[in-house]
This record gives sequence, C-alpha cells and structure tokens, in this order.
Amino acid sequence: MSSAGPTSQPPPQAPSPAVERANRMSASNMLRSLVPLVVICLALVGWMTFQQSGVDTVREVDPASTVQLAAARADYPVPVPADLPEGYRPTSARTDAGGVQSGDPVTLEIGYLTPSAEYAGFVVSDDARADAVDDVLGGAQQSGTLDLGGQSWTRGTTDRGETVLSRAADGVTVLVTGSATEEELATLAAAVRPYAG
Repeated sequence: MSSAGPTSQPPPQAPSPAVERANRMSASNMLRSLVPLVVICLALVGWMTFQQSGVDTVREVDPASTVQLAAARADYPVPVPADLPEGYRPTSARTDAGGVQSGDPVTLEIGYLTPSAEYAGFVVSDDARADAVDDVLGGAQQSGTLDLGGQSWTRGTTDRGETVLSRAADGVTVLVTGSATEEELATLAAAVRPYAG
C-alpha cells in the first residue's frame, strides 16, 4: 500500500524588477509614448509659424539724426537720398562724425531694404581712403556712365559681383551699391541731393 501525501508545490516566484522593466520597454510601448510628444511638438511649430506669418521682421530706422550730425560736422555739403518712392526702407545709418575734429573727413552710410527685399547701400565721404569707400570701389571694374538726377554716375561691378554707381566731385565720393537690381540702385542714386536740413 502506498500512501499519497499532499504534494507541495513551491510558491510562484515574483518576476524580478529587471524583467518587468525590460517588458515595459518594448518598441510598441516606446512608440506609444513618443507619439503624443511628437504631436505636441508639431502643434507648437505650426502655432509659431502661424503667429509669425504676417509679422514684418524688418527693423526700420530713422536716419535723420545721423544725417544731421554728419551735415553739421562735415566740411562739405552732405548729399543724401530724399523723397524715395514707397518701398525703400532705411534699416541702418551710421557716421563717424561723432568723434571728428574740425577739418577731419566725415563719412555717412545709410542702408536700405528695397521694394524687391534686397539691400542697397548709400555712402558719402570726403575721404577717398575711408573703409566704406575702399571696400566697395577697391576692386571695382568700371563699365560706363549713367545720367541720373542730373548727375553723371560711373557704373561698375564690385569684387562681389554687385553693381556700384559712384560719382566724385570736389574731393567728395558718393556711391550706391548692393544686391538690389540696377534699376533700384539707379532710383536711389537719382534721389541723391544736398541735405536741406
């Protein structure tokens, strides 16, 4: 006769924390976690783009005080663009007139954003070696003349391949250059006249 006693089974062991962690890190779980984050990021990017779509990021400046300072300190009648057509927006203006002594050369620079959203720069100086003049005219190749605003301008091409319109009289150099079209540069040059205050 055999006696069959109760058989004891060992209690089930709890899975180790490492196994549980590995099970939770399956590819499908990670994908489910990332999808909401990606959706939130895309929504934020779309919202920022929508907010900026109608915003004009061009920062215009008023060159009047800079022009007045240059005109007050210069030993020559300072010419500047005046009565430009709509679409020419001044974005920078600077002069070295703030620290000059009587008789020192004065340079004035004004940068414009043109109607085609390109750059046009205006420079006037009674120093032919001024950086603003030499940087443009230093390696420029002349290619004829134009009559603009009753003045004869020399047309050239800079080292950067940009058009430059320049004229020099009585030791004063005036130039217009930039990435703008030649027509836009010519419009700017034709508007140059002595500063009236």
